[in-house]
Amino acid sequence: MKLHEYQAKGVFADAGLPVPDSTLAATPEEVVAAAEEIGYPVVVKAQVQVGGRGKAGGIKVAQNADEAREAAEEIIGMDLKGLTVDQVLVEEAVDFVNELYVGVTMDRTVGKPVAMVSTQGGVNIEEVAAEDPDAIVREHIDPAFGLHPYQARRAVFEAGVPRDVANSVASVLTTLYQLWDDKDATEIEVNPVMITSDRDVVCADAVMNIDEDALFRHPDLAEMEEEAAEDELEALANDYGFDYVRLEGNVGIIGNGAGLVMTTLDLVDYFGGKPANFLDIGGGAKAERVANALDMVFSDENVDAVVFNIFGGITRGDEVAKGINEALESFDEIPKKVVVRLAGTNAEEGMEILNTDLVTVEATLEDAVQRAVEYAGEEAN
Repeated sequence: MKLHEYQAKGVFADAGLPVPDSTLAATPEEVVAAAEEIGYPVVVKAQVQVGGRGKAGGIKVAQNADEAREAAEEIIGMDLKGLTVDQVLVEEAVDFVNELYVGVTMDRTVGKPVAMVSTQGGVNIEEVAAEDPDAIVREHIDPAFGLHPYQARRAVFEAGVPRDVANSVASVLTTLYQLWDDKDATEIEVNPVMITSDRDVVCADAVMNIDEDALFRHPDLAEMEEEAAEDELEALANDYGFDYVRLEGNVGIIGNGAGLVMTTLDLVDYFGGKPANFLDIGGGAKAERVANALDMVFSDENVDAVVFNIFGGITRGDEVAKGINEALESFDEIPKKVVVRLAGTNAEEGMEILNTDLVTVEATLEDAVQRAVEYAGEEAN
């Protein structure tokens, strides 16, 4: 479960982390009222769970009431990377001189949590990791003992954080790890941690993702789940019981099994496409479930083509074919091109059932993905 920034900052504040004063708002009038109470200048920030909000126009600084209203009118209701902005966070602007990155996640290559610090904050940390990996200092943590204070200080000093604020930044890192551990988080980060001219340390952003399987241990976080749902598609996926993640590409992906879907995502990327989603319909999926999955992917305006990858075990190929037919035959005009690859249990029966006037059938996964990437490219152009 991904928390919105305002939700994560509430958790941070409760843990004693330094966050700016802020108020959630849904209308221009509420934005102006919140800004007047906080005091100018303020930052108006779109509350959608995507990166690059600032570059996309979703974050604006306001020096007065007129600018606050103008920012609100521009951001509220805007389409930000396929997501509609319904709420904004009105936040005290921080006059900073340095920006850092601090975060904790699981390093699955070594099977341990890892704390990370970089002086290249305020930008996409994935880009930093790809272009200059040495700019991110990593400190692996033994979960039996937690993050020792000396480890936090070592990471901060090795990253090159100025000495006069190093202990404060190390304290932020230690608290983040404690939250990561206590709240069953999968990822927690602040980008940026801002250093002011007065040498104060401020958590100006907040990312916190929670393991949904652990929510029964955290009723306070469980209450945030519905509110944290990013959009109608994610809420619908919860209703259907799908494992679904919305991405930023235009090739819709449906499969049965997380490994199969991940393989399909990798192949889409390999063949030059960009995945629009991760959608696992699970094992033993019946026709209705398959139809629901197609309906979901069709509802994503970013999707230009769909690849349906089914390897039958307990999932029967003929049931999948029935679901695809039912979903597509309900449309007067098929909204997206669909490519299907069926293998495994009852695959031959499924191939006979499929209405090939409505879908493109490929014998191998590689061919299916290549065709879907090709279709998506044609639609995008």
